[in-house]
Amino acid sequence: MITKFAKISALCLAFLLVAGVSAYLTLTFIIKSEDTVIVPDLVGKDVVSALEILTDLRLNTKVSGSEYSPQFPKNYVAFQEPEAGSEIKKDRDVRIIISKGPQNILMPNLITLSEQQARMIIEENGISRGHLSHTYNSSVEEDHVIAQVPAAGSMITRGVKVDMLVSLGPHPVKYLMPDLSGISLDQAVLLIEKANLRVGDIRSQLDIQKTRNAVLRQEPPAGYPAAESSPVHLVINRESADNRLHRPLYGSLLQHRIKSGFLKKHVRVELENMKSTTDLFDDYMKPGETIWVLVPRDQDATVFVFEDDELVETRIYKAW
Repeated sequence: MITKFAKISALCLAFLLVAGVSAYLTLTFIIKSEDTVIVPDLVGKDVVSALEILTDLRLNTKVSGSEYSPQFPKNYVAFQEPEAGSEIKKDRDVRIIISKGPQNILMPNLITLSEQQARMIIEENGISRGHLSHTYNSSVEEDHVIAQVPAAGSMITRGVKVDMLVSLGPHPVKYLMPDLSGISLDQAVLLIEKANLRVGDIRSQLDIQKTRNAVLRQEPPAGYPAAESSPVHLVINRESADNRLHRPLYGSLLQHRIKSGFLKKHVRVELENMKSTTDLFDDYMKPGETIWVLVPRDQDATVFVFEDDELVETRIYKAW
């Protein structure tokens, strides 16, 4: 009887032992399977996709560098470690090397592109900026590429320098500088505007042997070519105490004629801008007379012409 009981107890104990070992192995397998993942195949995928895949698997991405590869485009994974199919624990590193694309490429065409667009393209292709030159060209828009070296379509190695010739636009129109010597300031300003130039720096210098308020010197000199809208600097025969001639004046000539009649009129020309209101002219004029007033163009302004305190004309001037 005791022997039979002992056998039954041994069988029960063996069963419990087997059940315990099986449960332990099963639990260990489950825990282990939850703590490990299979490394995916990242080679040939773009960097953003590879990063998303590894993040979803709770694996860390470690970029070990970049290298030229004729097989994979720029910013694609060229190598990984561990290799695809390996089993590793979560939160471990997966090392990747990123492709810089093929080392030899065809030189892109930069001609007729803006300088900014050309710079972006050469940077995207790993090309260095070389010498930059400028010249006038009537057929290529200003700030656009006229020529390049190396030529478009030639095989180059990344990192090579590209030289560019950029357009300054059409040649500026040149005007012949008129002779202003000896004429009054008002007449000089009128001739300057007719020549499509502008008044520059006006300075004063007194020469008692010459006509007062007349032009003593000019820059550029008479007969020299001058580009459109370029400044003409004048020296006027006047005492230097006149502070109005110590600063650059950029202006237009306002013409106002007094209508025919019998009595003089009190004429006042008022300049109004954001900073102040100034009288440019204030005097009595005979009927039929014409006055010329230089209106500064250094800022936006409005000019009012009064005759006997009655507003007769309004002009708006935009700054040059």
